[in-house]
Amino acid sequence: MTRVLHTGDTHLGYQQYHEPQRRQDFLAAFERVVEDAIAEDVDAVVHAGDLFHDRQPRLPDIMGALSVLRTLDDAGIPFLAVVGNHETKRDAQWLDLYESLGFATRLGSSPVVVGDVAVYGLDFVPESQRAALEYDFEPHDAESAVLVSHGLFAPFDYGDWDATEILDASPVDFDAVLLGDDHEAKQTQVDGTWLTYCGSTERASASERAERGYNLVDFTDGVDIRRRGLPTREFVFVDVELADGEGHDRVQERVGQHDLEDAVVIVAIEGEGDPITPGEIETFALDRGALVARVNDRREIAADAETTVSFADPDDAVAERIRDLGLSAAARDIDETIRASKVADSTVADTVEQRVREIVDEADPAAFESAETPTDDGESTAGDEAEGGQTDDQATMEEYL
Repeated sequence: MTRVLHTGDTHLGYQQYHEPQRRQDFLAAFERVVEDAIAEDVDAVVHAGDLFHDRQPRLPDIMGALSVLRTLDDAGIPFLAVVGNHETKRDAQWLDLYESLGFATRLGSSPVVVGDVAVYGLDFVPESQRAALEYDFEPHDAESAVLVSHGLFAPFDYGDWDATEILDASPVDFDAVLLGDDHEAKQTQVDGTWLTYCGSTERASASERAERGYNLVDFTDGVDIRRRGLPTREFVFVDVELADGEGHDRVQERVGQHDLEDAVVIVAIEGEGDPITPGEIETFALDRGALVARVNDRREIAADAETTVSFADPDDAVAERIRDLGLSAAARDIDETIRASKVADSTVADTVEQRVREIVDEADPAAFESAETPTDDGESTAGDEAEGGQTDDQATMEEYL
């Protein structure tokens, strides 16, 4: 029997709600996946894309991933992966870097044999480029074959990439297709081939209410897929239906019924009740120990309802928020291109792409460094430079960067 752990959509580096602890949560979830892989003594960990949340992860995120992959390598378990849409770069991928360091294998058209299973990969491909794909997978001599890919595939809901076309066009008969991109765990069968999403390892959206986790896939006399949950930060979802005459006190009462300590609190309000001030409810939750609190009032407030309106210049407010984010010079340049120059909606993509190419061609590494932002202890975080000497891995990464 060959057993692989199927994971994906780890989104390392995502600082959800602008909360640094949430950034650490995504790394902690990935660490737990690897701990489970070692405890289960799996034959390989298969990652179905979006290891990172974006194309330019910060150095601490890159080093955090390296530390996890080193732990897996020390246990003698290979890490096999494809590139997802969030992390795709125009040139060399971050996965290539980890492969060059000996801690990962980027899957492709040539089989990587694990036990008695041949594993293939297909990176995320933009919809505009899929018609040209040939699916020229090389033959294998293993007992089973599996394809790892990233995208929203039909016959699952919202699929824009037909998995049946891949299976029909492939010269290899796949027993299973292990997928990433959809953050909810799903599985189905198409003409005898299992298709499964493992789901994300952390909640990247308040809509992701189900438990996070991964799949354990056994290849014996067929394919056996089992779901395993992950302990992640508590999300407290409070849905309030306000009756006529109910308002702030009722929402506060409902929120107060929960243990909010260190939790992300998501309050959704519907019904016919009075207008409420989201900020007051969020402060109430934070005062009771919540890490993050967000209130979403889904009601349509009547036009004649009493509301508080601010006439502050919205452009000034946005500019102030942009300054607070500590963006790099390149990011601020892109923001200026889109917002301040009032680029027409129809040309935003082309304009941004052109400006990005110009910035890259200028080859100024400093343009991509984050602006200095103070930490809790008053130290600057610009550049994320460590004191003292560098490890060999860090030196290799700087060359890659």
